[in-house]
Amino acid sequence: MSTVKLLPPGAGDKKRFLQNCIHCGKCVEACRFDALKITEGLDPLTAGTPYIDPEKAPCFLCMHCGPACPTGAISATEQKDADMGAAFLDKNLCYTYQGAIICRTCFEKCPMRNTAIILENGYLPVITDQCVGCGVCFYVCPRQAITLIPRERIHEKVRSEA
Repeated sequence: MSTVKLLPPGAGDKKRFLQNCIHCGKCVEACRFDALKITEGLDPLTAGTPYIDPEKAPCFLCMHCGPACPTGAISATEQKDADMGAAFLDKNLCYTYQGAIICRTCFEKCPMRNTAIILENGYLPVITDQCVGCGVCFYVCPRQAITLIPRERIHEKVRSEA
């Protein structure tokens, strides 16, 4: 499994975020689920900035990081506007679509259940375009049937196709 790193909810554009982040760590302190970590390394632009590694701890969209940010690098926003990325379900790997068992783990754990993930016909999970890419479904899927794409990669793809 490849490592996916996400910006915090409300960070928006990576360039703008990096220009405004002062590397204070207040967002990390405010994270109730210990999902935000500090980037290490020697790169002065990114070292000390927050990120989420959804393979270790996804964002549960508590939305406390934005109000804690003194510069607005992370905007205080609502869950529906978190815009961290998007999740995609591979039906060829999903237990439910394969008829092995009825698994509702992604649906049950989604912080935006019935919005970002719905159940078609009452049992088939469908990730909608309302997904904000928090990584919870990616983290909890027992079959690794969910791919998570960070915001900047999605927006790069859209720009390249335009």
